[in-house]
Amino acid sequence: MAGVARAASLGLPTACGLGSFRKQGDAAGRRAATSKLHCQRDAFVNSPLLLPPETGKHAGLSRKEARAALKRDEGHEGASAKEGLFSALKRSAAAAALALTLASPSQSLATTLSPPPLNPVLGDVSVLISGPPIKDARTLLRNALPIQGKAVKEVQAALEGITESLRLPGTKGFDQVSGAVRKASGALNQNLDGILNEVPEAKRADASQLVDQLRAGLSDFQQVLQGSSKEAVATKQKELLSIVGNIEEAMVQRFPFEIPAEFAGKPWLKGRATVEIKLKVKDNANLSKVTMTAVVDGYNAPITAGNFVDLVERRFYDGMDIQRADGFVVQTGDPDGPSEGFVDPNTGKLRTIPLEIKVIGDKLPIYGATLEDEGRYKAQTRLPFNAFGTMAMAREEFDADSASSQIFFLLKESELTPSQANILDGRYSVFGYIVDNEDFLADLKVGDSIESMRVVQGIENLQNPSYK
Repeated sequence: MAGVARAASLGLPTACGLGSFRKQGDAAGRRAATSKLHCQRDAFVNSPLLLPPETGKHAGLSRKEARAALKRDEGHEGASAKEGLFSALKRSAAAAALALTLASPSQSLATTLSPPPLNPVLGDVSVLISGPPIKDARTLLRNALPIQGKAVKEVQAALEGITESLRLPGTKGFDQVSGAVRKASGALNQNLDGILNEVPEAKRADASQLVDQLRAGLSDFQQVLQGSSKEAVATKQKELLSIVGNIEEAMVQRFPFEIPAEFAGKPWLKGRATVEIKLKVKDNANLSKVTMTAVVDGYNAPITAGNFVDLVERRFYDGMDIQRADGFVVQTGDPDGPSEGFVDPNTGKLRTIPLEIKVIGDKLPIYGATLEDEGRYKAQTRLPFNAFGTMAMAREEFDADSASSQIFFLLKESELTPSQANILDGRYSVFGYIVDNEDFLADLKVGDSIESMRVVQGIENLQNPSYK
């Protein structure tokens, strides 16, 4: 069933005037645009999560401009940053919870996402302010690996801390960066044997080479700092963290759990895979094609990630239009015809997969139930909706095990989805993140299309592929 037609029935309050909203370059126009955006944001908590695609298509401002305008406007609110954050989070939780009591139950539409009850969040607002969230996709993926790696994690933490130092004006943070590099070097040199001993013997030689690369890179870092270029420092940081991530992946001893017997016959991913996504953009003078890179995580969502990789290998998404782009999510995966998902030609039936949520501290994912269903309101998911470009499965509102082929990418808005306590974590299966060029998601609109998706690394991890 065509996703656009179905989405159009959901509706958005017309008081925002989104249909007549035009791009304006002067200050008054930007203030008007920001007012419209706040209206759209407020309407979000009183409407189903996925709004009509026309909202994003005709909104006037590009998504990047919209996000920037919203941030500028919010920057002037509140007497202090701390009070502003606390009040904003409380307003977000309260508004979302209130919306649940006001909104009438919507028709159960296939793969339409809808807000969950948030009363438990209101009961303990401290959950919302438990600490600064991690929003970087690559960091989230490193942290989600099934390893201990205490020593290498010290190196990782020191290098990741450079990001905050680079936010200081001018070169004020460079002394802190230099200290972080020394700390990372010390942690590495003091624990070389311990780091390599955590790597399985079959991969130890490769890991040793990676460690040598990391040591050399850390030694070179001080010279990079002498150039006083933040861009060069950030590039070096990214390079070294990539090596750290490869060392940590080499530390994985084995797949961390056994797939439940009832799902063991489905395609599943025994590890990770990298997918290259090429898109065609219409009616944009500055952009015609985009290539993004996604990493999908079978360690924490093996059934969901395997289902996606299997569909990618089938070329299922090639040529498919973007079907929703409303400023909050970008969604695709609803094929032409009567089916609302992938029909397996081997069986002639719609293939569905269970809701799959991995909680930090649990050995196995939770299948077929939301964290709300389980009463685990404070549980933290291993793959959270923290990053711009988080990838997840759409499903029917009242059927946790109805996901098939429709996927969505989150366009992060902190007030709407406060990290680690939002209305999505624990209700939808996250299976990966866009790690390169994710910002281009903000420019996509309904009618743009996927030129191709290709697995460029990790296809050997796909178990039970249906296309062979």
